[in-house]
Amino acid sequence: MTHLGVDPTVRSMVDDIAAEADRIFEEALERTGARDPRQFYRERLLALKGSDPDGYATAVAYYRETLVPDIASGKAEPLGAWTEYGRILAEAVSQGRTVSVDSTGMAHPYEGPDTERLILHLPKDGRRALVVALPASLSPPQLATYDVLVEGKQKAVR
Repeated sequence: MTHLGVDPTVRSMVDDIAAEADRIFEEALERTGARDPRQFYRERLLALKGSDPDGYATAVAYYRETLVPDIASGKAEPLGAWTEYGRILAEAVSQGRTVSVDSTGMAHPYEGPDTERLILHLPKDGRRALVVALPASLSPPQLATYDVLVEGKQKAVR
């Protein structure tokens, strides 16, 4: 045991599983051209850590016990698994509903990951929308939706 109470062999196995999950996810990003959402999720996780320690602990446990092992083992499709994790984080930050915005700008109830759609979480309290996932490129209507709901812009900038 180390001073942190974690056997180095166990830590090495956990690190290997995490490295495999990262490799698989990075391959999926490259293959599909999807955007990497991990930076949004890190920021959301940090916000959660400061505002809701229990929610933070739950999110970290999900990451360690479900997300990473499921991707590394091939049990979960990596893009979908990360999108679902993003939705879970958004819901932990603020209760609300998640929607997907198609290329025409129409919002639909969230039914699962879709690399062609802008996926947003709309907080019940009226705060700005939280990004769950972005398509490889936003259509003009998706960009307008993003500008208004996420950035809070009230008129188009040309």
